[in-house]
Amino acid sequence: MLAGSGIVPVSAFLPALVYSLKVSPLIEKISDHKDFKKLLRTRNNILVLYSKSAAAAESSLRLLSSVAQEVKGRGTISWIDCGDTESRKLCKKMKVDPNSKEKGVELLHYKDGAFHTEYNRAVTMKSIVAFLKDPEGAPLWEEDPEAKDVVHVDSEKELRRLLKKEDKPLLMMFYAPWCGVCKRMMPSYQQAATELKGKYVLAGMNVYSAEFERIKEEYNVRGYPTICYFEKGKFLFHFENYGATAADIAEWLKNPQAPQPQAPETPWADEENVVYHLTDEDFDKFIKDHSSVLVMFHAPWCGHCKKMKPEYEKAAELLHVASDSPGVLAAVDATVNKALAERYHISGFPTLKYFKDGEEKYTLPHLRTKKKIIDWLQNPEAPPPPEPAWEEKQTSVMHLAGEDFRESLKKKKHTLVMFYAPWCPHCKNAIPHFTTAAEVFKEDRKIAYAAVDCAKGQNHDLCKQEGVDGYPTFNYYNYGKFVEKYTGERGESGFTTFMRTLRERDHERVGKKKDEL
Repeated sequence: MLAGSGIVPVSAFLPALVYSLKVSPLIEKISDHKDFKKLLRTRNNILVLYSKSAAAAESSLRLLSSVAQEVKGRGTISWIDCGDTESRKLCKKMKVDPNSKEKGVELLHYKDGAFHTEYNRAVTMKSIVAFLKDPEGAPLWEEDPEAKDVVHVDSEKELRRLLKKEDKPLLMMFYAPWCGVCKRMMPSYQQAATELKGKYVLAGMNVYSAEFERIKEEYNVRGYPTICYFEKGKFLFHFENYGATAADIAEWLKNPQAPQPQAPETPWADEENVVYHLTDEDFDKFIKDHSSVLVMFHAPWCGHCKKMKPEYEKAAELLHVASDSPGVLAAVDATVNKALAERYHISGFPTLKYFKDGEEKYTLPHLRTKKKIIDWLQNPEAPPPPEPAWEEKQTSVMHLAGEDFRESLKKKKHTLVMFYAPWCPHCKNAIPHFTTAAEVFKEDRKIAYAAVDCAKGQNHDLCKQEGVDGYPTFNYYNYGKFVEKYTGERGESGFTTFMRTLRERDHERVGKKKDEL
């Protein structure tokens, strides 16, 4: 019996038929309801194996022994043998009957002190480990029966081996589990894998983890998905049609070619339109000559700018022909006219500024359609106050910058840092959940949730140094030392479960030290 608890290591109960197995002492055998309640109270992430007998549990215990070692400190494995007299009462109380199951075993998950879900994913070490690391996350790609013909690669060693031995042409998708484009493309990709089986090999590899930095560097993985084409183990081209159907993939593989360079876009200023395109040289004179001017600061690569451009042009045409026009519309390419962008502190695109009688008067984030632009110009008034920036709000998140980053982290045992950009949609979605998680742990002096705005010039070098190549990126630090990238669910539950498992691990270590004393 473990000191101070009614929980007994599984090896003390194992009958002869399974005692010879290498069963991890990390698996905890429970037979008493009070002990089970204590386990639920003290552990936040528990997978319980219920079995109709010790014999029925044999193969599951073998597998779960490996799982327990892999999730040590992040999850707990427990076993309840409903076949022995004492445990039978507990199973009855928990309303669990493994006799009704085909193999006489049932896996149930408990989270934050309560029943969470029945484990109904693939009964493999990889799937169970992934589940316990992120109980609410999506199943692994290889768990999808439709993806059976995709070769799923888990390690750099496996990748090298595949490239060395495979003679058939090979297409490899490097992806991240949270990537929306990847998820949308996977059905077509796996259909192509099935239809082309025997002629080509289609493979997939989740390379989001920091351990794959060398692979990402080697194959120029700058975003997800990145799809590489190989022949005889040699990388030849990238495949960049991310909206491809299975037929498109098959057609491309018949004659694989490097992506064709896209023809450069015609600058907006060179297109035929009635918007006035201003430069560093003529801006001041134009603003003085026109009493009412709305200026759109834009960038050629900006998707929101491209979406807004037709509306802006239509509004400009209506103002151009109006006999009593309330103003004119102008535009500035902020990537070319950098002096203007700097003067007016342009940090995002599009930015709309209104000038009255030669002076800047308002910044207008809410004008995005022809109607809104025309209506506002007819009655110019101050816009509603802007939403305060995340770091300006009173929250429990620490906002760090380059100069104080490392020193601040050294003061905390566990810190989860979110590297973000204010304009990033995925960041905006994650911020409320991250903020709530920080609030949950605000009283714990050893824990911190921190954030770094990578869009700020002062943080550019820091973000690069910390391996940030996309937003948001979450890094976990222990007393200021980088440990791993967080790749779990981006909701409050994912962020809090991650931190709880770390604290659980701390408590286990303290308990062991007390036992030793």
